[in-house]
Amino acid sequence: MRTISVRTALTCAMVVLLALPQSLFAADTRAAMVYARGTAWINGVNIPRSSAIFPGDLVQTKSDSVANINAQGSNVSVFSDSLVKFEGDTISLEHGGVTVATSKGLTTRAGDVTITPSSASLTEFRVLDLDGTVRILASKGDLSISDDSGTSTLSAGQETSREEAPKRGKRKRNTPGAVTAAQGGLLDSKGAVIVGTGVIGGIGVWLLLSHEDPISPDH
Repeated sequence: MRTISVRTALTCAMVVLLALPQSLFAADTRAAMVYARGTAWINGVNIPRSSAIFPGDLVQTKSDSVANINAQGSNVSVFSDSLVKFEGDTISLEHGGVTVATSKGLTTRAGDVTITPSSASLTEFRVLDLDGTVRILASKGDLSISDDSGTSTLSAGQETSREEAPKRGKRKRNTPGAVTAAQGGLLDSKGAVIVGTGVIGGIGVWLLLSHEDPISPDH
């Protein structure tokens, strides 16, 4: 329960962080917010309608739910029945689909296929990874697509598909709610440290100290 309470505190802090001008921050927190419609999980734990997430966190949706990841300069819509790993400047699609809108060059990986915006301007694209086949649609802006066969450009308005390399195999699909937690605890992440000690540090500390089960006897 303490971990959930800490995440709730950091969620409140993140709401304030994302609402403030980006120029106020000297360092990139690499953290984001996730908003769920229906039942969704972070690292196998059911989340409320919104939560802070940090690099290494796994976000999973059910067949009747969707989620939205909102980071600085990027927005990722996670389709139903999908599993993605948030890595700060990269989204790893384990299964299902996402729609990405980014002006920060957010990269998406699906198996051995890497999709990267070709420019720093606003780029929108969709990626589906189902049964070993990766399908990519460039809605706005060009994309650079790399896999074992090399690198190619996908122009806006076009779509393509790639078969995942057999040697890489396919990650076994997890049962909803049973995702293995990502390496590194919530409080070990760089984003959490920055949130707790940066511009909104006072808010995060106050929320943590006000909990009835302090993190340590001294605090």
